[in-house]
Amino acid sequence: MESPLNSFNIDNAQIRVFSTKSAMGRAAATHAGAIMRDAIANQGCARIIVATGPSQDDFIRALVQIPHIEWKKVEVFHMDEYVGMPREHPASFRKWLLEHLVNQVHPGKVNYLDADAPDLVRESRRYERLLQSALIHACFLGFGENGHIAFNEPHIADFNDRFTIKRVTMDEKTRMQQVGEGHFATFEAVPKEALTITVPTLLAPKYLVCCVPELRKADATRKALEGPISTACPASIVRTHLGASVFLDTESASLLSSSVFYPRGKAEEQECH
Repeated sequence: MESPLNSFNIDNAQIRVFSTKSAMGRAAATHAGAIMRDAIANQGCARIIVATGPSQDDFIRALVQIPHIEWKKVEVFHMDEYVGMPREHPASFRKWLLEHLVNQVHPGKVNYLDADAPDLVRESRRYERLLQSALIHACFLGFGENGHIAFNEPHIADFNDRFTIKRVTMDEKTRMQQVGEGHFATFEAVPKEALTITVPTLLAPKYLVCCVPELRKADATRKALEGPISTACPASIVRTHLGASVFLDTESASLLSSSVFYPRGKAEEQECH
């Protein structure tokens, strides 16, 4: 397994910092693979919720190469989708999941959230029943540039949400993130609404595996890990989870206080120069 530059806890969450995004992805995949193999060995299957998008590329690329995972015994859910977007659209999260994970390992069952369905209330209830039909073993999570998890934006996130799936309006920073990642040519082209799994459902599994690479995520990482636990930064809630592991690279960890970012003794050395 990849060795982190540093490993420490913040509240209940274990934080691991790696030298590169690819090293982070391999380490997170090794951890996730162990969780999945254990679930399959002890309960006959592994049910997982999977984040999609560029920040998860290295993690998923490594995960599909982890040996001895019986993918036919894995059931996959994804977190969110743009309202009205067909799955064939290049920016569709269903398309991303299909190309990066499903077509690589062919899980036994894949559940897609169809946000272009004619009746979104009915579709939300359908997906809710699937999620609640049995234990979810792990949630593979990312942080948005504004601290959102799935599409639980700061203005809409509810840590005690009574819904499992919710229709939400995305904020401008999130829509600009989609442009910056190359999914859309202009801000105006980005959909304004999405269906998302809510915060309590994301946190319900025993394990959270959070992959948060790149400099553009540094501010969100700092707020999530060192700021107050608040819906102002929805990702901060992961610190309350007993099975949360947060995987960072040096860029995403760059704004954390030196006392936690650097290995023991390194912070003191930095202060002397």
